[in-house]
Amino acid sequence: MWRALGSKARSVVEVAFAVPGELGSLTGGYAYARKLLRLLQAHGLRTRHIALPPSFPFPSSTDLERTKRSLSHTPKDAVLLIDGLAYGALPAELCETLGRPIVALVHHPLGMESGLSPEQRSLFLKSEAAALAVASRVIVTSSLTACLLEDDYCVLSEKITVAEPGVEPAARAQGTGTPVQLLAVGAVSPRKGYETLVEALSGLKGFGWRLTIAGDLGRDPDAVKRLKHRIEAAGLSDRIGLAGAVPDSTLDQLYHRADILVSASLFEGYGMVLAEAMAHGLPLVASTGGAAADTVPQQAGLKVPPGDVGALREAVGRLIAQPQLRRDVAEGSWAAGQRLPRWGTTAATVARVLKEARS
Repeated sequence: MWRALGSKARSVVEVAFAVPGELGSLTGGYAYARKLLRLLQAHGLRTRHIALPPSFPFPSSTDLERTKRSLSHTPKDAVLLIDGLAYGALPAELCETLGRPIVALVHHPLGMESGLSPEQRSLFLKSEAAALAVASRVIVTSSLTACLLEDDYCVLSEKITVAEPGVEPAARAQGTGTPVQLLAVGAVSPRKGYETLVEALSGLKGFGWRLTIAGDLGRDPDAVKRLKHRIEAAGLSDRIGLAGAVPDSTLDQLYHRADILVSASLFEGYGMVLAEAMAHGLPLVASTGGAAADTVPQQAGLKVPPGDVGALREAVGRLIAQPQLRRDVAEGSWAAGQRLPRWGTTAATVARVLKEARS
């Protein structure tokens, strides 16, 4: 329930933050949402979480009606902050009927997700462009996404604000070394490129290594099934473990014990996992899909083209086989991690946009 505000409190901006699915989900986008809900309070905002159906970005007509009711029941003077996983799939006509300023939060365009049919990709492009045209302001998590929205979705540059995800200070990773512990983090889905990683590692059986994949196994059951089959077919079942979604405390331990963070993602709107790894001083092997190319500076890791099995295998093999190179890259990663924005800066940027949308 929304509390009635006295006249003295009416200067506080009401923000209804609409996020589909389970807010506690252990992915970068949901972590961003949880941080904002907690930190925006300190910037003169009264935030409330609006839980949208988990079916987004493929909502049924019933779910769209539920969403309309939920958003319409917010205070008339509230600003609607809507996560892009839902917003890009909302009909523009629905958004126009809400009668409230809308701020869209776009981590990456829905049409950039891997595994979509050409028809679905085209539908997302059209629906997201139409919805973004209705939004008062748009918050993105990287300069690359800002450029994509300007060039491909015709969003006016003056409507867009970049609010990169922050990091918290972290203890420096200590690693294990024998065997070399590889870590990959992210929900198992086609976009994360895990099958490419397994194929690359299948050519490194002569080296001592173990890989832990920490990420949700429920997002795309078919992708999980294919990944397990690929691991078994490659004869790597004893070397690759699927940890599933893990709590923050366990993930922090995984970062601490790892020797190398590996990301084979085909596209990242920013790459929060890469930033977290640098905050821990982990050397990286990262594909350059999307904004990841900019998130990881040269000194922090070895970068490879997305989907390039040979380049990925060579880069991982170099860091496994050359401890001194691993130490050198770890130094660069640690230094880069200390320069990353903190969550307080991110929240301040988002708060400013929300206040401007209300005025």
